[in-house]
Amino acid sequence: MAPKIKYTREEMVAAAMRVVREKGIDALTAKALASELGVSTQPVFTCFHTIDEAKREVRIAAEKVHEHYVTVGLQMPIPFYGIGMQYIRFAQEEPQLYRLLFLTTNDEGQNSVMDALHHAQDLVRESLQQTYHIDALNADRYFRDMWLVVHSLATLIVTGDCPYSEQEMGQILTGFSVSICMAIKEIPGFAENKFDRDAVFQKLVE
Repeated sequence: MAPKIKYTREEMVAAAMRVVREKGIDALTAKALASELGVSTQPVFTCFHTIDEAKREVRIAAEKVHEHYVTVGLQMPIPFYGIGMQYIRFAQEEPQLYRLLFLTTNDEGQNSVMDALHHAQDLVRESLQQTYHIDALNADRYFRDMWLVVHSLATLIVTGDCPYSEQEMGQILTGFSVSICMAIKEIPGFAENKFDRDAVFQKLVE
């Protein structure tokens, strides 16, 4: 007779999320999940065929958590700035989930960094165009470059090597924002990488 499942799949995933949030994805084993639930490993393998299946479910749940942060960012007065700051906040408040999504490869040997970039880029493109009076190409270039800075700061936070306060990070983002916007406005062909770099730098140092 098949054993009676004490916990639903959703409850199993929630327990797995608690393990990962505290100790990271590598700590998620059948034994660790069973211990979190206070059961033997048998119900775990009744619910999940393998522990890798449980890890895939946790990754999906983590993506939903991150999407909530994105939604909050979009509701801020400046949506593209809000998304960037929420990405950083996600790293601060959910470091293990950040590691899982953006510093750990999935079954296909990829992580979600570029997917997150392109998804956010699509969401804020129109806002950027309206705010800075630029076309879609320049908006995408602006956001890509800013995203690389945001990702760097968030990764420093998660690895425990970020010396900057939230105010200082905001100042860093503002500095890059001004620089990129000025380059887009004042250097023809900047977004397409079709400009005379030597001439631009020569003018800057004169």
